[in-house]
Amino acid sequence: MKIVDSHCHIDRVDLDAFGGSIESMLAHAQELSVTEFLCVCIDLEHFDDVLNLALAHPSIYASVGVHPTEVDGKDPSVDELIELSKSDRVIAIGETGLDYFHIKKDEADWQRDRFRRHIEASNRTGKPMIIHTREAKKDTITIMREEKVEAGVMHCFSEDWETAKAALDLGFYISFSGILTFNSAKDLREVAKKVPEDRLLVETDSPYLTPMPHRGRPNSPAFTYHVAEKLAEVRGSSIEAIAETTTNNFKRLFF
Repeated sequence: MKIVDSHCHIDRVDLDAFGGSIESMLAHAQELSVTEFLCVCIDLEHFDDVLNLALAHPSIYASVGVHPTEVDGKDPSVDELIELSKSDRVIAIGETGLDYFHIKKDEADWQRDRFRRHIEASNRTGKPMIIHTREAKKDTITIMREEKVEAGVMHCFSEDWETAKAALDLGFYISFSGILTFNSAKDLREVAKKVPEDRLLVETDSPYLTPMPHRGRPNSPAFTYHVAEKLAEVRGSSIEAIAETTTNNFKRLFF
């Protein structure tokens, strides 16, 4: 069995909690059948750290992008995103999107502009997008439609079925994180039942959102196992089937 963590931030994981090195963290993940990882960039200041991890470890891939809540760092142009994505180890653009939880909608024109630039870079390179949306589902879908986004994933999905369906209709995949295991996530589990099998992905978003049964402790890509386990339970499937499905979907989307 092989599981892919389709969205993590390995460069930010507390390595001391997992043996003290990247190698020990990856070995721990291997013990739980998590064998490949997409290490996602959230600012250009740390892009080299993300890319170097991918260059050093064949099981790690990288993305390039600037998160919608990053306000103090470099705001990339379309051409800069395209240039930084040229490495074969960079397989996605993002994460990007809209976040009205941290930044008020009426103060977020710059955020929407940044989102559009990432979409253009994705469309021009053919590298799928990784989209973050929080309390901005309507504007997120509207911009995706207006810019004719071509491919990607709604990462760490926590919205309603209407939003999932709109993204699916645009050809997007839906990725579930540790939130799926939370006691408070009953509605999200209902959404997870409905997503077509060929559009499912799993992730940790580590070091954030540690899943049950490890809530309150550091998160790492190894715990994608628990997300896959919960997704299998929700869908009346086996973890082996979910592992195979989500791994195949990851390969189809990004390669």
